[in-house]
Amino acid sequence: MNVSVIERPDSSLVADLHPSPNIEPRRPGFAPSIVILHYTGLLTVERALDVLSRPDCKVSCHYVIDEGGRIVQMVAEDKRAWHAGLSSWHGETDINSASIGIEIQNPGHMHGYPEFPDVQMRAVAALCRDLALRHDIAPERFLAHSDVAPGRKIDPGEKFDWPWLYGQGIGHWVPPAPFDADNIGPPLESRSADVRRARALLAAYGYKVDPDGPYDADLRTVLRAFQLHFRPACTDGRLDRSTLDTLSRLQLPESRKDGRFV
Repeated sequence: MNVSVIERPDSSLVADLHPSPNIEPRRPGFAPSIVILHYTGLLTVERALDVLSRPDCKVSCHYVIDEGGRIVQMVAEDKRAWHAGLSSWHGETDINSASIGIEIQNPGHMHGYPEFPDVQMRAVAALCRDLALRHDIAPERFLAHSDVAPGRKIDPGEKFDWPWLYGQGIGHWVPPAPFDADNIGPPLESRSADVRRARALLAAYGYKVDPDGPYDADLRTVLRAFQLHFRPACTDGRLDRSTLDTLSRLQLPESRKDGRFV
């Protein structure tokens, strides 16, 4: 039997099936506890479906959502799709075994990076709510590809409407400190206490960063990933007061840091 065949959709929201052969079993003991949101970075959804289902491309995802909100399933939820690549969250490095991957059709930064249409965002929210209910996935475990792969990936990017999605019960969000002269101030990179605090907060939230160390290229990369998600007005990777203030208000109670509902 072809393991790529999906006999039936996992979600009632699915409009079409387009099976991908680029799958394998999840590692023993793993079930979906994270949802990773991507953009396709390709000009059309037809091209995205083709790439995600070609054996030579060696990539796949569970769901694709086109600009009109149509949801296509490519991989069964109980299977391990190849969407996250080299990535990490809260020390877990096999994100593909721990997650469900959703590709949102958008040509991305290399092709003009348009806004995500409202109808598409409503479909994203509906599918995410469905996944959260069926797999008991906590809101803050809905992450950007850039969160789990800082520097290597920047999708879905600064135009993705995380605050609106948070209002729909999906994702975690705090209003970012305004990016203006009163909230930027002088760079904090030379202040070792602020650098240590930023590193500790990023690591505690889930980002792959050493809690100790200076302001360096690696920290700047992770700070940019954080800003892409939580402070999209400026994503330069600098440690300024706006970024540190936003990060300081983001933390979850200790009881939520395992990513599960309590």
